[in-house]
Amino acid sequence: MGIIKKIALGLVLLIVLFFAVGFMLPSEFRVERSITIDAPAEKIYPQVADLQKWQDWGVWFKRDPAMQVHYDGPTAEVGMRSEWISAQEGSGVMEIIAADPDKRLVYSLYFPEFEMGSTGEIILTDEEGKTRVQWVDYGDVGSNPINHYFAVMMDSMVGPDFEMGLANLKTLVENSR
Repeated sequence: MGIIKKIALGLVLLIVLFFAVGFMLPSEFRVERSITIDAPAEKIYPQVADLQKWQDWGVWFKRDPAMQVHYDGPTAEVGMRSEWISAQEGSGVMEIIAADPDKRLVYSLYFPEFEMGSTGEIILTDEEGKTRVQWVDYGDVGSNPINHYFAVMMDSMVGPDFEMGLANLKTLVENSR
């Protein structure tokens, strides 16, 4: 068997193995981070419920100052939407789908370029005058085996952004007393 045939067979086997492993990987993902902020939930909730204020603490906006963002719907309530276009950070749509003021905000997130979406929650829990802020994002990437690799890597790709965003939120809230 010639060297070219061996190389071709090896490449075919690698591709088959790549897809076979992809089918075995989970399609669901969950990213979760939290921080304790020295402030009551009433001071924090307005920063997370108004999607326009995410520009003050979210990391994605700072990475791409040229990001185009459009908001519509009722401010800081169920139905508020943000839609953005960014060459660096990707494009997407976020919409508040549930809200329990000073306790919990739930949003849907969709990235049309990847045809992927997720659900996110920001949960505020009182801890003796301070507030634990938990940021969770979860979803299912579907049956595409290539996307299953994204599901496995989601925590390492998004988790650091959540950590930095929560740290920015903490600084913003604690310095605005």
